[in-house]
Amino acid sequence: MYAQCPECLTVFSFDAETVAQAHGTVACGKCGATFDCLPTLTEQLPEETYETLPVHPSSPAPPVLMMSVVRAGPEDAVQAPLFAHAPPAAEDEDDAPAGMPSFARLQRLPQRTTHRVGRWVAVCGALALVLAAQLVWAERRPLTANPNTRPWMQTLCGWLGCTLPPVADLSKLELISRDVRPHPSVPGALIISATVRNDASFTQPYPVVAITLSDLDGNRIAMRRFRPSDYLDDPAAQSAGLAAGASASLVFEVKDPGKKAVAFEFSFQ
Repeated sequence: MYAQCPECLTVFSFDAETVAQAHGTVACGKCGATFDCLPTLTEQLPEETYETLPVHPSSPAPPVLMMSVVRAGPEDAVQAPLFAHAPPAAEDEDDAPAGMPSFARLQRLPQRTTHRVGRWVAVCGALALVLAAQLVWAERRPLTANPNTRPWMQTLCGWLGCTLPPVADLSKLELISRDVRPHPSVPGALIISATVRNDASFTQPYPVVAITLSDLDGNRIAMRRFRPSDYLDDPAAQSAGLAAGASASLVFEVKDPGKKAVAFEFSFQ
């Protein structure tokens, strides 16, 4: 999940547990502002370049949830006989002991059919599979990133014909060098280059790179996020990811924001 700080416009990545801790109220780790993350909460970042995330429209009435998980109710309780010590039911009412009132005679209870039991077992099994699939889909990111559950997820994907995304750990991406200079052939443009190394023991996907240009006082002048498709021309290299221990040179072409931009910052998302 993603949400944007309304003060400094920084976009953060987090999970549902973080949202639930204070009912959507979070604190910005960049500028320290406290804000409600629910208006801009989104599962995917926009594909195109953006400055702010779209705000969800508010509604005076709560939304109605239509997708439900139905749980089978208990079977109707079988009523106990009126007399605890009544004699066994006769095969025929004419065989009942003489003088016994009709209301005291035990009636033969209907027996459950095998068809009905099998139907409920099939329904419960189908609901359990649907619930399990929903749980796996909701927790697919931590499950694929966990080394204990990833082999199981790979086996499941082999059955379903899908491919697991590479495991991402942004803390293992090390920025080795960076540089900014005027574009040699495009007036009013800059070329920003950087070298990043994957210190993880596994292949990682290329990250979203955020570049921020600021003035002498640290005020942000310009900021842009680059997806892997923006700075990698080879789709095969992008799909393969950054191998463990490997380094990659990244080059970005941006518009020159002016002489006030004297500092720049890289971050991975």
